[in-house]
Amino acid sequence: MAGTFVNEALIGKKDGAGELATPALVIDLPAFERNIKTMAEHCARAGLTLRPHAKTHKCAEIARRQIAAGAVGICCAKLGEAEVMADAGIENILLTSPVVLPRALDRLMALNDRIPDLHVVIDSEENARALEAAAEKAGRPLNVLVDLDIGLHRTGIAPEAAPALARFADGAKHLRFKGLQAYGGHLMHIEGFAERREKSLAAMDVMKSVKDALEKEGILCPIMTGGGTGTFDIDPEANVLTELQGGSYIFMDKQYNDVEGANGNVPFETALYVQMSVISNNTPRLATTDAGFKSFATDAEPPLLRSGAPEGASYFFFGDEQGGILLPKGESLPLGAVLTAVTPHCDPTVNLYDAYHVVEEGVLTAIWPIEARGRSA
Repeated sequence: MAGTFVNEALIGKKDGAGELATPALVIDLPAFERNIKTMAEHCARAGLTLRPHAKTHKCAEIARRQIAAGAVGICCAKLGEAEVMADAGIENILLTSPVVLPRALDRLMALNDRIPDLHVVIDSEENARALEAAAEKAGRPLNVLVDLDIGLHRTGIAPEAAPALARFADGAKHLRFKGLQAYGGHLMHIEGFAERREKSLAAMDVMKSVKDALEKEGILCPIMTGGGTGTFDIDPEANVLTELQGGSYIFMDKQYNDVEGANGNVPFETALYVQMSVISNNTPRLATTDAGFKSFATDAEPPLLRSGAPEGASYFFFGDEQGGILLPKGESLPLGAVLTAVTPHCDPTVNLYDAYHVVEEGVLTAIWPIEARGRSA
């Protein structure tokens, strides 16, 4: 696995960031802080609560910084992530995936006893009944939201079936129905803004129709949560959401950098990089680095070189442990040369590392552990 060595001795050392044991996961601190501020201010202007997704970073220090900047709490994709965040003192958590296995229900009820503000989504009456029984046994009610399928089909209940599920949750003695979740993950990376806007607003209309139907029955939906980095500047226009669940905005990656914003580029900066080093250079126009398949998520394009290589150079995966750098004619890279690359997909790349190396103006200023790495259950 990448990132099993951390570089505490280099903290505060001038140019220490260039001496990291590689491959290393690096945060550009000023860019990261600007991203947090930009999203917090955007949500405040739009009248939205920000509930960022911790699946992006899996790091308690980052969650605390997001909350300090105004976020109401965090989202977690998995129960294990939520347990780690609760251990670190995060007290307001929304689990955005259903929890269904019997042992997981026991853990969920234990977590519900530990923190004052836990919410979990449901997308079937079978699951809702299991949660009702578990909450009754635990002796404490559980907050639930109905998860809507607005086109992704990964989780969520069909909108036409959602009112019946909400009625059940609202009438259950040991559940507290709090509202709706809708996430259009299939819309986030539509590159053209106009098409993304049209489809996202249509999805928000579906969510609104379910809310309106429930409110006609006297069932209120105080929490309407969803959206993401790809639709952060579209969702407020629909006037449906109360919470925005953006995650990748803190780091950005090649996939999100390719997405067109309302006025061209989105207002977030790349703040996450993988730093690697040249370990072999015997073949003309080719260098080998120490960062391969195990250092990057591989569900998207290869990493994009940002610094350290000549213009026109490109990265390709060269094996589990190595990456290749194709060089323009007449160019070479010396052994030990340090290169940085933009991650293709930030969330699964983060899950490969133990820690972030936080850099400001070339100085390593901190090392933040990725406590929820690997907590996928």
